[in-house]
Amino acid sequence: MPRKEGQKRKLLVLLQILLRETDEKHPLSVPQLVEKLQEHGVEAERKSVYGDLETLNALPGAPYEIVQLRGRGGGYYMTGALFELAELKLLVDAVYASKFITARKSKTLIDKLGQFTSRYHQDELDRKVLVSGRIKSTDEKILYTVDALHGAITAGEQVQFKYCDWNLQKKMTPRHDGQLYRVSPWVLVWENGNYYLIAYTEGRLKHYRVDKMQGVHQLAGFRREGAAEYAAFDVNIYMQQMFGMFNGPLKKVTLLCENRFAGAMIDRFGTGPILNPQADGEHFTLTVPVQVSPQFFGWVAGFGPGVAIAGPPEVRAEMRKTLDQLQELYR
Repeated sequence: MPRKEGQKRKLLVLLQILLRETDEKHPLSVPQLVEKLQEHGVEAERKSVYGDLETLNALPGAPYEIVQLRGRGGGYYMTGALFELAELKLLVDAVYASKFITARKSKTLIDKLGQFTSRYHQDELDRKVLVSGRIKSTDEKILYTVDALHGAITAGEQVQFKYCDWNLQKKMTPRHDGQLYRVSPWVLVWENGNYYLIAYTEGRLKHYRVDKMQGVHQLAGFRREGAAEYAAFDVNIYMQQMFGMFNGPLKKVTLLCENRFAGAMIDRFGTGPILNPQADGEHFTLTVPVQVSPQFFGWVAGFGPGVAIAGPPEVRAEMRKTLDQLQELYR
């Protein structure tokens, strides 16, 4: 009976061996495959393994290919698996870069991703240098919060939660004495390593940082609102208008920039805005919609004399006021 059971799973075990134990530099001969199968409790003859390899290669729509490497030291190895190594590295980098995924959960996810390539390539996914000095979340509940929000978005229903802030004791405390927020969720966006929910509430679309949401609960039967507002909403433009995800009055702001900052402006606002060269040949201007906030002024100040707010006058005056306040603070 054990031998029969082993035969039933032989193809699956063989496929797993090829995935995890082989690549172009580490082929396995048929005798070696027979030995590996035996280690997994599957008895096999060499002749049957040849047939199994042909069967696996003939599987319609298979995301892999089993290649025979001829000559001395040859054998069989798997190529074209579900994920290319470069794709897995990209996913691993995204996990490491995400601040909302805890260090422990990052390791768990990366270990799981490593199962999609050979054990030899899996070592290349150990890219811990990327985590050095990076602040990671300590709360794993955010993964379930994200899942709950996706579920509500898919179902088209409202959600309820408490919204929190950090206090001096480094603990999350609910705003407004634990008042429950009730919103209509529309989309999740990822900005600066954090997840944000864009939702309809109080007659407009607003955003909430997901790691500050506690006790997210889907309100079954309460249909989502704000369809008309979301239909006219462009999430990319919305994200470009804000700095540090801080809201402010929306203004069309003209920036006067040194030519060397053309790349920085395109990185921030995209290729849509027109860069207008100035008569001095050393500057250009561009006009962009911005939600004016202290974070925006800080971003402009970061360029030093290389970028200035040219208009409108009220935004320029507010920038001057901010700089005067800072000068007074450091006097």
